[in-house]
Amino acid sequence: MRVLFFPHGSGVDVSGDATELVLLALALVGGGRAAWRPPPRPSRASAAPNWLRSRWWAPAARGVGVRVDVERRVLLIEGDRPGLTALADDVRSMAGMDDGGHQHIEYFPGHHYLAAGSLAMVVNSPHGGMPAR
Repeated sequence: MRVLFFPHGSGVDVSGDATELVLLALALVGGGRAAWRPPPRPSRASAAPNWLRSRWWAPAARGVGVRVDVERRVLLIEGDRPGLTALADDVRSMAGMDDGGHQHIEYFPGHHYLAAGSLAMVVNSPHGGMPAR
């Protein structure tokens, strides 16, 4: 699993193989935890993202919030059960793609599961962020 944080840009970018994305979805609906360590040498992508360890859990909250603890380099996704289940469904659908692609998950007024103030998140297909066809 790869998680990138763009502090002055689009939020977070999540990539992984199908199994890693399904495990993320299961952690979201199970209220469990999943953690990925950053690689020893972070990538120097054009937007200079920071690599993050990631944790997910389900406290009693309304909606889902995506945030980053920059000091600890941790991505936090927290929220109520219905919201986390909806996010897990989106992640699981990306895991099942048979071609490249990605999904932007970002707050707008009236969003059905994201809470106001949540960072934007992009979840990439296991086959890459852009379709091959």
